[in-house]
Amino acid sequence: MRVAKKTDNRPLIELRNVSKRFGALQVLDGVDLSLRRGETTVVIGESGTGKSVLLKHIIGLLRPDSGEIWFDGQRIDTLNEQSLVPIRRRMGFLFQMAALFDSMTVGENVGFPLTEHSGLKPAQIDEIVAEKMKMVGLTGLQDRTPGQISGGQKKRVALARAIALDPEVVFYDEPTTGLDPVRADVINEMILKLKRELQVTGIVVTHDMVSAFKVGDRIVMLNKGRIIADAVPDWFRTCDDPRVRRFVDGRADKEDLRALEVG
Repeated sequence: MRVAKKTDNRPLIELRNVSKRFGALQVLDGVDLSLRRGETTVVIGESGTGKSVLLKHIIGLLRPDSGEIWFDGQRIDTLNEQSLVPIRRRMGFLFQMAALFDSMTVGENVGFPLTEHSGLKPAQIDEIVAEKMKMVGLTGLQDRTPGQISGGQKKRVALARAIALDPEVVFYDEPTTGLDPVRADVINEMILKLKRELQVTGIVVTHDMVSAFKVGDRIVMLNKGRIIADAVPDWFRTCDDPRVRRFVDGRADKEDLRALEVG
């Protein structure tokens, strides 16, 4: 008789009443957020509302002024840098502008996390690099340099690097920025593929509502350092909160237009 394995319903990541201030600017103000395993959560909001600061807290680049951050049942905001290393190995990060090393080949870029953290032999690293390159649809480009590939390909190389260590969670910082609609949709499909094939938990920061609606199981909106909306994508299509509607529809309000007035 086969015994069914119990599903772990604990959130993978939790922010509990997290606040962060830079000088007089309150960037995060009592944020409570639980991120579930295997889901893709999209974080939206105007520039300066704390989206990137939120990500930096989760990966330990910033420490909260108050509140707690938990990863897989362990509090991590109190850990020192050495203790954070094994936590960070379970995370992958896709940077906004890809952030590839120009002095390295594509293959060396993808293999960099493995070279630094895995202890594997070069032949083993090459094998994993080839596997990740195939996963993002770039088989055979390992010997090229970042200057020899397109912007969309750079994003996919960066994505291959982000998953080199088989992370449980991948952070996507503005993954479609700077791409045309077709190339942007390729990245969206990559995010969906990683969730489907690797059961990766995703956290996507974006201004691109087409992308948000396509990849998100859930959308969270930040406004002035606070979460003002947290729901499934369809809710955002019909929500009548003017702050949400203005952002989702991409409409400037009177205050924005007054800022453009001269004199």
